[in-house]
Amino acid sequence: MMREIALDTETTGLKPEEGHRIVELGCLELVNHVPTGRTLHAYFDPGRPMEPDATRVSGITDEMLRGKPVFADLAPQFLDFIADAPLVIHNAAFDMGFLNAELTRAGFAALLPERAIDTLLIARRRFPGAPASLDALCKRFGIDLSERIRHGALLDAGLLAQVYLELCGGRQPGLVLAVEAGVRVAATAPEAAAGQRVRPHPLAPRLTDEEAAAHAAFVASLKGEAIWKRYQS
Repeated sequence: MMREIALDTETTGLKPEEGHRIVELGCLELVNHVPTGRTLHAYFDPGRPMEPDATRVSGITDEMLRGKPVFADLAPQFLDFIADAPLVIHNAAFDMGFLNAELTRAGFAALLPERAIDTLLIARRRFPGAPASLDALCKRFGIDLSERIRHGALLDAGLLAQVYLELCGGRQPGLVLAVEAGVRVAATAPEAAAGQRVRPHPLAPRLTDEEAAAHAAFVASLKGEAIWKRYQS
């Protein structure tokens, strides 16, 4: 069983080093890339005003946060929920920076950067030059965005989980796991093989015409997005 956590945050601004804080946290448990229904969701009083741009994006106002717990109060619950699972995050540097600022401020150890599976980096490698925002990837994969009027941490974590499943190959993910520059990247076999050396002169096929035709007929009979269809020339 492979357990992962899809995670998203909303914040008062863009830079934790300027004193900006997390105001919403959404976590969603995945087992073998599929949501289990277990979630963790909370709003926090940041002790400072929301930036106007942040409120426009998330819809979260200072009034909504007044009286909410501070991050330090729920940090043990957060750490218990994520345990040692990898963290699936879109633009991981942003969220990890804020999480570690909050954890350090609360007296806890920072999360190691290699725990993050950054779907933004995966998407940019898979679709070079194409838009790679969460919205763009949802549209690419046909994921319903009708409820996403504004950003929300738990809603976005749910969308992220669906995007991550698609980036891993959908319901029939590939079996190759590449590790590049400290970022765990789930890849399908054709993508993982892209960096391998190619023979200058391809080997002659050993299949007979009858065998090739029989195989093509078998692949054509498979229903849905069977992974074999990706290997059919």
